[in-house]
Amino acid sequence: MHVVSVAEGLAKLGHELHVLVSPSRYPPRTHGGVTWYNMPPPFGVRQLRFVRALEVSRLARTVKPDVVMERYYNFGGEGIIAARSVGATAVLEVNARVADVPGSLKQKLDRASLVEPLRRWRDWQCAQADLIITPSEKIIPPHVPSEKMLCTDCGADIDLFHPAAIGDVPFTKKPGDIVVIFSGTFRVWHGAVHLVDAIRRLHARGRTDIKGVLIGSGPELPNVRKAADQVEGVSLLDPVPQPQLPPILAAADIGAAPFDVSVHPALAHEFHWSPLKVFEYMASGLPVVAPHIERLTKIVRDGREALLYDANDPDGLANAIDRLADPVLRRRLGAAARARTEEEFNWRTHCRRLDEAIRAAHARRNFSRADSPPVPSGANQ
Repeated sequence: MHVVSVAEGLAKLGHELHVLVSPSRYPPRTHGGVTWYNMPPPFGVRQLRFVRALEVSRLARTVKPDVVMERYYNFGGEGIIAARSVGATAVLEVNARVADVPGSLKQKLDRASLVEPLRRWRDWQCAQADLIITPSEKIIPPHVPSEKMLCTDCGADIDLFHPAAIGDVPFTKKPGDIVVIFSGTFRVWHGAVHLVDAIRRLHARGRTDIKGVLIGSGPELPNVRKAADQVEGVSLLDPVPQPQLPPILAAADIGAAPFDVSVHPALAHEFHWSPLKVFEYMASGLPVVAPHIERLTKIVRDGREALLYDANDPDGLANAIDRLADPVLRRRLGAAARARTEEEFNWRTHCRRLDEAIRAAHARRNFSRADSPPVPSGANQ
């Protein structure tokens, strides 16, 4: 959704987009200013993605782009190389840590090689980029100048996700039920099992009117299912195509984002995510319950769009949900959450920021090249 929303959003602002994607769920087509290309990594192994570098550069020479924008990956860099091969402005979008967590296994392995090839390669990419787009400066190496960074969060499609969305809802909501929803990937640090445990605790207090609906799949699903089997009123639903999700969120009462950073060293060091689920909850008019994490407080403010709890308190999530049983509080926080997405956390605003930053970086690069002294005759070029 991030890739599609950015590509289509920039196209609406007048840009022509050529997008290389993997996996191959987007067949090559031209629509609305966006041309999609299927370019999966060899044998479907993303760690081999760089093998496509020559192919990417060949396509760049055919398209002759003004800008090449690459999503950072540990074993990537082919977009930056393609940009340099055609003299285009290089934009690096960073949603994962570039700077290693001190003492991490990746850092230890890199240093064991003495020359630190991974760090050097990452530093080269950052140095070659004319613009770096990231949700957090803390995941970028400290030597990268802040003036070539755009720190911005993602957003939601506020036309698709809204409180009045109508459509099929694959769960039953009886009068008086309060439905807490989780939508996303089931990985241990997403904390879905914590939502199941919170509902179990609430039922033990007699709050059987509070139900849970969890949508998605992932490696943690078996553990979540095992926990849910012990709790009445918790439903697990298969992943839902994006266009079918808005009415499901709109039919719920509370959006849960029970992240568990304690089991993910990089996130514990710096929560760098720009969580789409939170923006989509907010756009749907749902108050959010989430742990009190510094970066999250800049997206959802405690007592304004969300209730934030202490993740170290075993009853923290349950208590926050219990407080949101108050319909007046739910409506106030939910309305504020929707207003905040309309004002700031939506794809139109995100793409306008990208447009301005990319144009500025492109202009700086062209000015720098025009201002450079001529190369003496006979010198290597």
